[in-house]
Amino acid sequence: MRAVISTTLCATALLASCDDDARRDILDTPAQPDAGPQRPPDPAAAAATAMFDEGRTIFRHDTFGDEAFWGGQLRLHEAIAGEANGGVGPGVSPTAALGLGLKVDAEALPADVVAALEAGQVNLDDPATTLLLLRADAVLGVKGFFAADDGPIESIGITCAFCHSTVDDSFAPGIGARLDGWPNRDLDVGAIILAAPDLTPYTTLLGVDEATVRTVLSAWGPGKFDAELILDGKGFRPDGKTAATLLPPAFGLAGVNLHTYTGWGSVPYWNAFVANLLMMGSGTFYDPRLDDATKFPIAAANQFGHRRSTPDLITSKLPPLHFYQLGLPPPPAPAGSFDAAAAERGGALFTGKARCAECHVPPLYTDPGWNLHTPAEIGIDSFQADRSPDERYRTTPLRGAWSHAKGGYYHDGRFPDLAAVVAHYNAHFRLGLTDAEQADLVEFVKSL
Repeated sequence: MRAVISTTLCATALLASCDDDARRDILDTPAQPDAGPQRPPDPAAAAATAMFDEGRTIFRHDTFGDEAFWGGQLRLHEAIAGEANGGVGPGVSPTAALGLGLKVDAEALPADVVAALEAGQVNLDDPATTLLLLRADAVLGVKGFFAADDGPIESIGITCAFCHSTVDDSFAPGIGARLDGWPNRDLDVGAIILAAPDLTPYTTLLGVDEATVRTVLSAWGPGKFDAELILDGKGFRPDGKTAATLLPPAFGLAGVNLHTYTGWGSVPYWNAFVANLLMMGSGTFYDPRLDDATKFPIAAANQFGHRRSTPDLITSKLPPLHFYQLGLPPPPAPAGSFDAAAAERGGALFTGKARCAECHVPPLYTDPGWNLHTPAEIGIDSFQADRSPDERYRTTPLRGAWSHAKGGYYHDGRFPDLAAVVAHYNAHFRLGLTDAEQADLVEFVKSL
């Protein structure tokens, strides 16, 4: 049994680091020993690849039935189509959609559309073009449901990629190859929801009027979302700023115990939480902690911790979805994006004088095990931590931190850059780091 587990884990690590063609080459090519007969392909490796591919499809394209909410209740597809295309209002053009932070997968575009775009022959101010992109399944994380190949749009849903994928802008700004697991810090989720013709599902759930809902969602801004709003109804912090937090990355999670800024649970726990309660998919979710009517009044009143919808379109997909996310490595720092000599000096500080490695333990760069700390330990207020069951903050994994600098650092972006984070800890822990040492430490984190 140990041998099988070891083989599976090794195969998973190797396959996750390869692109699609390379993985299939590995599986299709028998091992070549130094001598003796050739061995057949390893079935464990084949199973790993199949699960990885299934998870990727789920991550990118599965709505879990949430179109019943985004289309059926909010009627968001009608606002996208516009009156000229059977919907309501002016519609959402590609230009407007890109302005809201939505991204387009260039590899999903039909060849004739690519040619027309390159020739400047596509009207990016026409909502009909947005429908064309949706029909091609080219808008990251947004899936349109059409009456027929050439029929009107009937509904719309979202997938995991809606918040946790972006593109490399290789074709044009907002259009390019997918970058799965990267948080879309351009995405204005609040503004997208506010475009819906019917906000009754939110006013009813939160027990407030539409004006209040609009005030709360308008405050989120690009790259932020409030996962706890439908649990506790708190739209703003005591200082008047939005209670929403930055969208986190979904890569580099292998070996990381708790997911999200304030813990809550593991990766598959959070997948179930999001798919059921935030995306509003159809499935099963259990968490009796949400029965606490004092901490989570809205969740308790609506029995969110005991959700059991039929059909269950979520639970069976959690294993491959989890497997795929664990296979997403953090992106390596681009060449020339950091000072190598300074980073080397910063690495010595990281494990020594700066004491960073006491919590950000290499090579995970988070705590192995229960990776949570009290607000007092890290020197910040407790507002967001208090909205979670354990009332603590997670030790954020640092690998790939350079790739989600937009919007700032920490759960709410309170620190504009890594230099501000280092300065905070230098003061909080009285480390006595010089300005030069702090700069070296920043270069090291940028290199991870």
